[in-house]
Amino acid sequence: MLTDPTFDPAGTVYELPAYTLHKLQGPAIEAGELGRVDVVLLSHEHHFDNLDRSGRALLPSAGRVLTTAQGAATLAHGAIGLAPWESSEISAPGGAVMRVTAAPARHGPAHADRGPVIGFVLAFDQDPDQTVYFSGDTVWYDGVREVAARFRVTTALLCLGAARVSAVGDWPLTFTAEEAVEAARAMPSALIVPLHFEGWEHFSESREDVDRAFTAAGLSDRLRWPKPGKAVRVGGDCLT
Repeated sequence: MLTDPTFDPAGTVYELPAYTLHKLQGPAIEAGELGRVDVVLLSHEHHFDNLDRSGRALLPSAGRVLTTAQGAATLAHGAIGLAPWESSEISAPGGAVMRVTAAPARHGPAHADRGPVIGFVLAFDQDPDQTVYFSGDTVWYDGVREVAARFRVTTALLCLGAARVSAVGDWPLTFTAEEAVEAARAMPSALIVPLHFEGWEHFSESREDVDRAFTAAGLSDRLRWPKPGKAVRVGGDCLT
């Protein structure tokens, strides 16, 4: 299972009408080394830092691609579009069924139309109260608060970094460190796995900013930092 795949090399530059994106790090694991990809959880397809050229080329070979309705229409190749709170079921090894529910997301301030984005909540039928939340690119707002109210999230994969681009001014487009603390407080059972906070020039906050905010809030024991290409254990599960 992949989230928002990007496999272009470090140094790639994406010239866009309103701004330019610079990729600073390449993938820790090359696409060709992954083997079979059963599921891609794609929060949105219209920004290169969530789906770059090599990531897009991988999608037709994936077993299932779940994304926004607009993204599915653009991608074709059998991609499935989900609106917030809609679900899709996936059979897992051993006969278990995983339910993937689209979660609302807002990619920046309310006044800036950054296009449709969703997050995902994953739950297995044998233990529906143990759920994994992947935020996608979102800021802290009422939609994320509702995710926390509807589900008992036990692992939260949060896109951090307070991404900023010139077209939107100084408004963050992804969780700031302080907003991640708010999410952690709203999801008191969740271990927090920071993602998407390095590797691109437009991220304005680093690991140090996140560590500082969680330490000040007394929540540093909730953080689990993944190392690129290595597995990180979260509860009884193992994520890479």
